Amino acid sequence: MRIALTYNLKLSDSEEEAEFDSLETVNTLAAAIERLGHRLERFEVSGPASRTVARLEAYSPDLIFNIAEGRRGRFREAFYPALFEELGFAYTGSDAYALAITLDKQLTKLVLSKHGVRTPGWQFVEHLNELKVEELRFPVIIKPNFEGSSKGITQDSVAETVEEARTKVAHALARYPNGVLVEEFIRGTDITVPYLAAVQNDHDGVLSPVSYDIDPAAIAGRKYDIYDYELKTKRESAVKVRAPAQLPAKMVEELRAVSKKIIAVLDCRDLGRIDFRLSDAGVPYFLELNALPSLEQGAGIYASAALEGVHLDGVVNAIIQSAARRYKIKDGRRQGKPARKTGPLRVGFTYNVKRVKPTADPVATEDSEAEYDSPTTLQAIREAIASWGHEVVDLEATAELPSVLASTPLDIVFNIAEGFKGRNRESQVPAMLELLDIPYTGSDPATLSIALDKALAKKIVRQAGIHTPIFQLMHTGKERLNKEFTTFPLIVKPVAEGSSKGVVSKSVCGNEAELREVVKEIVTKYQQPALIEEYIGGREFTVGLLGERRPRVLPPMEIVFLDKAEKNPIYSFQHKLDWNDRIRYDAPAKLEPALLEKLRAAARGSFMALGCRDVARIDFRMDDKGRLYFIECNPLPGLTPGWSDLVLIAQGAGMDYRGLIGEIMAPAIRRYKEREARRAADESALMKLAMEKAAQEKSPPSEDKSNGSGGGGSSSEVSPRMEMKA
Repeated sequence: MRIALTYNLKLSDSEEEAEFDSLETVNTLAAAIERLGHRLERFEVSGPASRTVARLEAYSPDLIFNIAEGRRGRFREAFYPALFEELGFAYTGSDAYALAITLDKQLTKLVLSKHGVRTPGWQFVEHLNELKVEELRFPVIIKPNFEGSSKGITQDSVAETVEEARTKVAHALARYPNGVLVEEFIRGTDITVPYLAAVQNDHDGVLSPVSYDIDPAAIAGRKYDIYDYELKTKRESAVKVRAPAQLPAKMVEELRAVSKKIIAVLDCRDLGRIDFRLSDAGVPYFLELNALPSLEQGAGIYASAALEGVHLDGVVNAIIQSAARRYKIKDGRRQGKPARKTGPLRVGFTYNVKRVKPTADPVATEDSEAEYDSPTTLQAIREAIASWGHEVVDLEATAELPSVLASTPLDIVFNIAEGFKGRNRESQVPAMLELLDIPYTGSDPATLSIALDKALAKKIVRQAGIHTPIFQLMHTGKERLNKEFTTFPLIVKPVAEGSSKGVVSKSVCGNEAELREVVKEIVTKYQQPALIEEYIGGREFTVGLLGERRPRVLPPMEIVFLDKAEKNPIYSFQHKLDWNDRIRYDAPAKLEPALLEKLRAAARGSFMALGCRDVARIDFRMDDKGRLYFIECNPLPGLTPGWSDLVLIAQGAGMDYRGLIGEIMAPAIRRYKEREARRAADESALMKLAMEKAAQEKSPPSEDKSNGSGGGGSSSEVSPRMEMKA
């Protein structure tokens, strides 16, 4: 089968990403799926849904193996299954309805209590004035109602008095305004019962209960015996799963029977995990059902399944087979559903090949083809496109390209062509493709032209409310210096070049004489105006974005300047030619959450203001006051494996090179399918019109009643049939 693995990748230790899956977990599942003989593609879904839809539509999987948690909101776990259903894709796990209910702890308890399932007493609180904690038995535990992975649960979550409970509920609501659950605290131990629907046993897939052995040193001094957030996320090595749990046989049977009822009532599908608290008196209390349980190595579901002779690959296969039976998928085909159109597509590959090797000679820098791509890079891109099952057609962007494009049948074009000259050079190939109605990757001609002109791009971004450095254009070097420049240093660069062409150590000028000399050199060498900017002396970041109208912002990368002797460091042409001990790339950048969000917002705002599409890389500098300044946008970024900034950014986000190329290509494939649908609709309409016309021509001439019914005159109009007879 063609399987898509959908997930949220954990990139930090923040609580916001506590439920996400580590790269190790993703790799483990991916390897197991491939060992089972399936074709697999990974889909990291953090970002706009439109991006996920485009990629899924391009790949057309037979089944989605879903472990995506969603990012925010009370129904986040339900979002992607609902989306998959709307798109008509089969997927593993419970549906959106079950996931929405089970993420809501109090609603789950309410439903199950009606079916005789024992739960601790509880109260759901959205506002502090609703709290009636006096009705509960103390002590009580306060937990977020819509969170998993023990988020918000610590030793301080337990309250033993009414006043203490009020204080802790107030604090919890401040952090989790969607509501908290105030629940009677059961003194005892945690027990988990895993569920795998495809495992054939006497309990319809309900597995043997497991418990947790916690290193005594890790819980020394703790007052309450709870499996809290710290143990789950920061001290996980101190916790071991015990399978089976050391329980009396009668208790094991009771737990499995209750779990079977819970699975049926809540319609949990394929897999799940039911959590209980076993009191010191030996009475089990239901706590919650996780219909999207962890599949990381060492999870309880693996330990319990092993007791049935089912190990890691078997667990993964059980999940796949359970979903396949539910959707009636046989030999990779879903019965009763029309086959989706899949590749291969004929993908044109437009590029400029680098034949002159760039040099950073201090006297005579050679950078005429610095923006072009080496044969090695071109081959890597070809192979990545072909690995998605497509046929690649090479189209070097030479003067013959217009005639070649007009005579070559193509479905889409993967464009990295830089063009030859002028500030509109990057738009030359996309303009030809639009003329020929061929979908292509990347931004349209207008965006490419604007973004290449750094001054024009800054004007547009500034209008969108994003800071830019003060800037000025000089055409000769003799113009009056703008009065807005109140102090040096200033930086000078060509206004319409990429790949840091013309940006060298002497580009940062300490006085006006130096500046005018550099301006003259740039105007002479590059035959274009020079851009003068105030020098922003703080940290430098570059941000990659993927998608269309609402792009996914990849985790930013910081260019860290290591040479402390450099007074005014810049990310220069020399740096891009030679990685040395003067710079370091931090991908992802080490940023506080507030600053990270500011940078993401600025990048997204710049992308949208400039009308970018599919892919872009945007550069920022931050001053000593924490203000972010837009430097430039590259909507046609380099794609050299292991070297180009965007590739390093993608690697920092857990995305391999093949996946990056696939992400860039997916929106173009969506646009191709939309074009084909329009053409089919137009052809259908024309055919219908032709059939109606043919039917009219075959019908006998109607009597002209406007001149009466006798022989007193006839119509001046003659039918086509009469003309033919005549």
